[in-house]
Amino acid sequence: MAEKDKVKKVGDILLNNAMYIIIALAVVYITIMRPKFLSLSSIVNVLSLTAAKLPIALGIGGCIVLTGTDISAGRVVGLSACISASLLTTAFKVFPNMTSPMALPVVLLIVVAVGAAVGFVNGFSVAKFKLHPFIVTLSTQLIVYGIILMYLMNGVNNGQTLSGLTEGYRDFITGALFTIGGVAVPKYVLYTVILTIVMWIIWNKTTFGKNMFAVGSNEEAANVSGVNVAKTIIMVFMLAGVMYGLTGFLDGARIASANANTGLNYECDAIAACVIGGVSFVGGIGRISGIVVGVLLLQIIFAGLTFLSVDPNLLYIIKGLIILTACAIDMRKYLVRK
Repeated sequence: MAEKDKVKKVGDILLNNAMYIIIALAVVYITIMRPKFLSLSSIVNVLSLTAAKLPIALGIGGCIVLTGTDISAGRVVGLSACISASLLTTAFKVFPNMTSPMALPVVLLIVVAVGAAVGFVNGFSVAKFKLHPFIVTLSTQLIVYGIILMYLMNGVNNGQTLSGLTEGYRDFITGALFTIGGVAVPKYVLYTVILTIVMWIIWNKTTFGKNMFAVGSNEEAANVSGVNVAKTIIMVFMLAGVMYGLTGFLDGARIASANANTGLNYECDAIAACVIGGVSFVGGIGRISGIVVGVLLLQIIFAGLTFLSVDPNLLYIIKGLIILTACAIDMRKYLVRK
C-alpha cells in the first residue's frame, strides 16, 4: 500500500509540473540542435522579450485571480501604441495641425488614462451588472479595435502604419541601459523591473491586494467580511488597464511603429504565461514571481522554436496547446485539492 502511495505521489508531481518538464525538455533539445541558443546575444534577446511582454501579463494576472479574464488587453495595447506613435512622431499624419511632438510625460499620462478608462468600463460592467468578464472584455475588445481603425483614419494618415518616431521617444525606451559582452540591454528592461516590484508590493503588501485575493477566493465571504467587492473588482480591472497602456507605450518605441494589428493576440501569451506561472482560474491563487517565470518560459520556448526555423504559423497551434494543457493541469490541481 505504501508503495502505491509513493507511485501515486510521484505521478502527481510529474502531472502537476508537466508543463515545466515539457518546456525544460524542449529547451534541452533546442540547445543540442542549435548551440548558439545559449549565446549571450540570444539570452539578452530572451530577457528583453520577457521584459516587453511582462507588463500585460502582470495586469491580466489580477483579472484571473478574480476568476475572470480580459481578452481586450491586446487591443488596448494596440490603441496605446498608436496614440504614442501619433503624438511622438516627426510626421504628424494623424494630427496634421501639430507642429512638434508632445512631451513624453504627457503622452505617458494619456495612454495610462486611456488604459484605465477601458479597465473602468470592464470592471464596472463586471461588478455592477454581474456580467461575465469574457463577455464584457469581448465587447470592449471589439469597441477598442473599432476606435483604433477610426483613429488611424484621422487626418491624412488614411489607416497607414505610424512610423517616424522621435529619437527621444525611441532612446527613452530602447536606448542602451548598459552593455554586457558587447550586447546592449535596453532601458525598458529596467522599467519592467520597476513595474514588477510595484505590482509585487500592491499584491502582497496592501489592503487592496489582500481584498483582491479574498474576492477571488470567495466573493460572498469577502463581502460578509466587509470588503467592498465592487470597488475591488473595478480597481483590479483599472490597474490591468494601466498596465496595458504602459505596455503599448513601450511597444510603440520597441517596434518603432504602430498599426491596427499592434497588440494582436498579446492577451493569449499573457494568459498562457499566467496559468503556467500558477495563477489559477479557480480564483484567489497567484504570485507575481510565478507570472515572471511563466512569461520567461514562454519567451524561451518561442525564441527556441524560431532558432529551429519552425513555421511561424505553427506557433499559433503551439500557443493554443500550451494554454489548453496549462489550464487542464490547473484544473486537475483544483480537483485534487477539492
